Amino acid sequence: MTVFLAIICGALVGFSLGLIGGGGSILATPMMLYVLGMPPHRAIGTSALAVSANAFLNFASHARARTVRWAPAALFAIVGILGAYVGSTLGKALNGHKLLFLFAILMIVVGVLMLRPRGKGGDAERPLDFPMGARIVVAALLVGAMSGFFGIGGGFLIVPGLVFATTMPMINAIGSSLLSVGTFGATTAVNYAISGLIDWPIAAEFVGGGLVGGLFGMMLALRLAHYRRALNIVFSVLIFLVAIYMLWKNIHAFTHPAHAHHKHG
Repeated sequence: MTVFLAIICGALVGFSLGLIGGGGSILATPMMLYVLGMPPHRAIGTSALAVSANAFLNFASHARARTVRWAPAALFAIVGILGAYVGSTLGKALNGHKLLFLFAILMIVVGVLMLRPRGKGGDAERPLDFPMGARIVVAALLVGAMSGFFGIGGGFLIVPGLVFATTMPMINAIGSSLLSVGTFGATTAVNYAISGLIDWPIAAEFVGGGLVGGLFGMMLALRLAHYRRALNIVFSVLIFLVAIYMLWKNIHAFTHPAHAHHKHG
């Protein structure tokens, strides 16, 4: 039964990524918590691995479509590894329920960001120079740390980070961001794996489901291109509802510290 649930959950996350190009990873952790019944840290570690694998698979198709700007993408990913390592080490050390409470607040921020209309970004194919490189380094360290701390891919932070640092067009930022999403997720997953906080079979089932869901999501995205805004609104509402539930479930970590410490997982 768990196998079936893991595949279905993975398919839903992949479907969301394929359909609206993001946000799927923010639902992976709640699904592992509340559908598959994992303890907090194990859910975060396992979802980081699953999200990383899905991102690398999507990145391959963007690379074939030539939407990746390789130099900024590689610099962002490499520098961000340090941030992701530091962030995931801090995340592991924090009480699991406190971490989930903060994660729920982050989900609300993501939901709000997804409601904002996306611009096209710049159109300058600027070469990588020192000022651009410096902006990428700062953005990558910050985004990498948040990605590692919460065990998410962080695409919704990486895309604006790349646009800010390089003024590249939005389509290039989305394609290029997936290299960092995959890399940060993998860094977090390795850090959690060292502590034995990954459920490998469930991660594999999640990725398998994600592959199928992603294909359907992309096919539907092409048909529903005109309704993109409506899809984002529906998705944001879903995120808000899950976030409110998570806040309610984990508020005790701050109101009853002793009780929360006992439930550390």
